[in-house]
Amino acid sequence: MRSDTPADHADHTAEADRLLRTAAQYPEDQEPLYLQAAAHLELSGDRARAATLYDHLLAASPENPALVKALKAANLWEYGHEAEARAIIDGIRATAPREAAPWEIIAEALEAHDELQASHDCFTKALTLLVDPAEEVPYAAQSLLIGRHRVGRLLGLPHDEWDTLADLVHAGTIPLDELHDPKRLWALGSDNPAELKAEIARLHAELGSYRTALSRPFPVAMLHWPEQELTELLAAYPSLTTEYPSHAAHLAAIESSLRDLSSTGTQNLGIVTATVPSYEAFAASEGGSPTDASLLPQYATTLAARGLAVPWPPARNAPCWCGSSLLYRNCHGAPTLQ
Repeated sequence: MRSDTPADHADHTAEADRLLRTAAQYPEDQEPLYLQAAAHLELSGDRARAATLYDHLLAASPENPALVKALKAANLWEYGHEAEARAIIDGIRATAPREAAPWEIIAEALEAHDELQASHDCFTKALTLLVDPAEEVPYAAQSLLIGRHRVGRLLGLPHDEWDTLADLVHAGTIPLDELHDPKRLWALGSDNPAELKAEIARLHAELGSYRTALSRPFPVAMLHWPEQELTELLAAYPSLTTEYPSHAAHLAAIESSLRDLSSTGTQNLGIVTATVPSYEAFAASEGGSPTDASLLPQYATTLAARGLAVPWPPARNAPCWCGSSLLYRNCHGAPTLQ
């Protein structure tokens, strides 16, 4: 069945409604649930209702306003509000967010509407802000490299250092130059069986990459207690002091554990922020006591599954995950800590 049939539209609408009911039940998780609901509404064709959800989030001062604005702009452009979409995209580019997702969304929106040079410029600006070619590329930023490579091939631009880095992070069996070759489109109309067979192989490889990305589990997430929350937790449950001897030790343990996981090849790492009321509610839902330290990793997994994980490591110019006023590279990401 094609994805644009009325039955599929109804399925997406039903899923959006379910997510909105869940958001009403868990208002602390409203932002990620609303974003998921809006995505389903876009797939159902109800872009006006999706725009209403984005407006609702923006009015409520979302945690990631650049992401919400980018999604709103891409959605608006798809149903005829080009001028407003362009204005929002220009605003995002001017504020230069330190997260990969807003850049990727607006760059792909520009690409989808044949604004290839503007799209390439967006990808380039994002990479300049977020990636140090001498360091490991954060997982969230890898798609920026791939997207820039794709648009560069459409523009006929020569390879540069960013494209070389894209080749290095690309995990597929078909080289990016081949996947992103504009001449591939001509192969679809060829009568040559060898050319058609080669194109089918390329499409299978590309589809496999998309499936891998879509089927990735939620991040392997570490639990982060802000200092005030940790103080409240230990005052209420002193036995957990063995898990958290001090706040400084807690922060150091998070960074150390994530680096150890990364060194073993584990990807899609993240950090979730804990609160005492949320943890107590989770413990009650599990029929356990907050003093049971074995619930802590389960609590972290549950928060990650609800879309609350922040990717680790942060981009080089992003604030540190610990909540300090320092950039990550000058705080827990400092070379002396590695």
